[in-house]
Amino acid sequence: MDMNEIAARGLVLLGCGKMGSAMLTGWLAQGLPPASVWVLDPHPSDWLKAQGVHLNEGVPLAPAVVLIAVKPQMMGEALPVLQPLGNGATLFVTVAAGTPISAYEAVLGNKTPLVRAMPNTPAAIGRGITALIGNASASVADLDGAETLLSAVGQTVRLDSEAQMDAVTGLSGSGPAYVFHLIETMAAAGVAQGLPEALAMQLAKATVAGAGALAETADEDPAQLRVNVTSPNGTTQAALEVLMDKDSGFPALLSRAVAAATNRSKELSRG
Repeated sequence: MDMNEIAARGLVLLGCGKMGSAMLTGWLAQGLPPASVWVLDPHPSDWLKAQGVHLNEGVPLAPAVVLIAVKPQMMGEALPVLQPLGNGATLFVTVAAGTPISAYEAVLGNKTPLVRAMPNTPAAIGRGITALIGNASASVADLDGAETLLSAVGQTVRLDSEAQMDAVTGLSGSGPAYVFHLIETMAAAGVAQGLPEALAMQLAKATVAGAGALAETADEDPAQLRVNVTSPNGTTQAALEVLMDKDSGFPALLSRAVAAATNRSKELSRG
C-alpha cells in the first residue's frame, strides 16, 4: 500500500491532538490531498478546521486506512464507532499507548488487519522514531503502508513480537523525558558552578542536541565517540568517573529507570 492508494481510497484519522496533528501535517506535506482525509475529533482545533479535510463527517465505506490517535482512556467510546469497518480490507493503525492488539481485535474482529505503533514526542517536529508490530491478519503490504504513514514524522523500526512494545515504551516512548531531565540537571549543575541560568540552559540544550545529532550521523558508535572526547586524566574523564560508576552512575540509574517504565507499561496493558 502506498500513498496513491491511500489517496484514492481515503484515510480516516480518529483523534487529532498533538500526535494526530503532527502526522496530518506530514501527510499533507507529502502530497496527500485534504479531500482524501476524514478526521473524527470532538474538539477540533482552528488549525484543523483550516486544512480542508472532511471533519466529523460520514466516513467512506472501505477506506484504505483508519489511524487511531485518541488517548487510551477514550478508546472504549471512540472505537465502536468504527466497528463496521472491521474484518474487511481496511487497515487499522493505532498509535495509542498501552492498548494491546487483542483489545482492538475484541471490538473490530480478529480478521481485521491491524498495526500497533509506538511513536515518541519528537514526532511533533518530524524527528520521532516509531516501532511497529502487526497482528496475524496484517500483510507485508499492510506493514509497508503503516510505515509509509508513520515515516512522515520520523524513523520507523519493526518489532519481532508485541511483547517488545513495553520495552520500546520504556526506552524511546518515555525516553524524551529522560533527556529533557538531563538538560534540566546539566543546566542546574552549571549554575552551581557559577554560570548565569540563561547561559547554563543554552549551553545544556545545545550540547545535548549537538551530541545527539553527532551520535546519529557519525560512522562511529557512541562508545567510540565518548572515547574520542575523553583525554587521559582530563576534565571529561573526571566527570565520567562519576557518571560511569557501576553503583550510582548512568549504567545503574538508567537501567532502573527504563525497567520501571517498562514494568509500568506492562501493568497498564493488563488494565
